[in-house]
Amino acid sequence: MTTQNMFGPKGWTPEHLGSLAGNTYAITGANTGAGFEAARVFLSKGAAVVMLNRNPEKSAAAIADLKQEFGEDADVRFVRMDLAVLDSVRDAAAEVLATVPRVDALICNAAIAQVPTQQITGDGFESMLGTNHYGHFLLCGLLFERIEESKGRIVVVSSLGYNMGIKTIQFDDMNWDTNYHQNKTYSQSKLAQMMFGYELQDRLAAAGRTDVEVYVCHPGSSRTSLITTSGNLATRITFWLMSLSPMVQSAEKGSWPEVMCATEEGLEQRALYGPTGFMEFVGPVGKGTLHPHAYDKPVMERLWDVSEEAVGFEWDLVSEPVA
Repeated sequence: MTTQNMFGPKGWTPEHLGSLAGNTYAITGANTGAGFEAARVFLSKGAAVVMLNRNPEKSAAAIADLKQEFGEDADVRFVRMDLAVLDSVRDAAAEVLATVPRVDALICNAAIAQVPTQQITGDGFESMLGTNHYGHFLLCGLLFERIEESKGRIVVVSSLGYNMGIKTIQFDDMNWDTNYHQNKTYSQSKLAQMMFGYELQDRLAAAGRTDVEVYVCHPGSSRTSLITTSGNLATRITFWLMSLSPMVQSAEKGSWPEVMCATEEGLEQRALYGPTGFMEFVGPVGKGTLHPHAYDKPVMERLWDVSEEAVGFEWDLVSEPVA
């Protein structure tokens, strides 16, 4: 499917960016893949980057690579955070609030995918829902005040997988105890992320909180470690074979939708951004197809309430905005 691109036939590229000096971008899952490539783009334009990663050793290696490319003065730092552990998310958010004076965009990039058998986090959640949705839901809430002070953005990085599976939230069995399926369960987690983004848009608008913008995007089909480290053997082999074809693009191009959503002015918020070429797997970056089940209002509202209770955090969007 080819979608008319608002940026012309080449789509959005980092060539649209000017200087980002003075800006700070926080990225989850930034030591490899699209998150790492997004960090490269931001640093190349003079911005600061905060990597919110689980693995200290891989983060140190990533930072060393970035400093080798951009110089020792490159402003990139690491905050340890495991999205699957809510206490780790709370600790990371506290560190960011204590040490990072502004957040121009929080990019919810980290994810796990196609976990072969059901895994339950220490907090009691199915691992993909816990990592991809609940962890980010809590992180965004804890950092919201800092983002609002910065007149910043929240960028939710989802997946075309949202349009697969049951295409709704299985509220009667959120952990998929009775019918676990690695693909359908992953699809629910990515749909939940999108619903969080769109419901947050609605709640901000209703509260008159216009200083924070929320965007949803996906990387298309990109050569990252997501499935090669998360899926079962058959999934990893299938994706490796796909990666040899034109149906898969580089991790660098996979990062462009999230960079665009973090920086570009004049974007429509109720949209899904990503590649606009073949099946929206690859191609020029722009506004793609958004299916209505992703913003089913009663489901979004119920998911919000369930998520607040699950993570033990209530968003306060009624009080006066931060001056």
